[in-house]
Amino acid sequence: MGENLNSKDIIKMTNIEKVYKMGTSSFKALDTVNLSISKGEYVAIVGPSGAGKSTLMNIIGCLDKPTSGEYILDGLNTNCSDNKLAEIRNKKIGFIFQNYNLLPKLNVLENVELPLLYLGYPSNKTKEKIKIAVEKVGLDKHIKHKPSELSGGQMQRVAIARALVTDPQIILADEPTGALDSKTGKEVLKMLTDLNNEGNTIIMITHDKEIASHAKRIITVMDGKITSDILNESQVGA
Repeated sequence: MGENLNSKDIIKMTNIEKVYKMGTSSFKALDTVNLSISKGEYVAIVGPSGAGKSTLMNIIGCLDKPTSGEYILDGLNTNCSDNKLAEIRNKKIGFIFQNYNLLPKLNVLENVELPLLYLGYPSNKTKEKIKIAVEKVGLDKHIKHKPSELSGGQMQRVAIARALVTDPQIILADEPTGALDSKTGKEVLKMLTDLNNEGNTIIMITHDKEIASHAKRIITVMDGKITSDILNESQVGA
């Protein structure tokens, strides 16, 4: 099994199961998953379509709840009301999605600002945070552009800035290069590596083993179970 790089677990899952009811039958998408991830790790969760990795991602990201088991996120028990879960999610996790999930009518600055508005940040404190996040992804000259005026790589950079702007405990990236050409995909992967080197906890979900090889720890999911959990020696020493 993979070893924790730090003594402090930011994610602790114990006997997590997720069962979906379909009429009179049921389907177990996750089966007795036990998982610990420490602050500062760069973890890839890999597996084919239908393996359960997206279900696991949704639970890690507090987008869904397990049917049974315990999930502690940064010391907080996620077995709580939907409103409390949304509050935990907004404060603790920054999301990067394959298809960017940008609002087409908003410009770069406004898209990056959205999570701060959800958290109720006063407007006098948002400008500096947005400026830092946008500069970090190299889009400070594009803040007035709308998504339709940007390339795929630039849109993913906006999504990364939006994920960073709240200083989340975890950056959760779902197939972050899936909609990009290989050159732009490599640039996004380098950005994730750089963010991890700065101390950010990165959890990347992918079906692509080559993409997963950029992480320092690779967890394989198959049939709702974790089938392997290894340190990626080529990245750990890099």
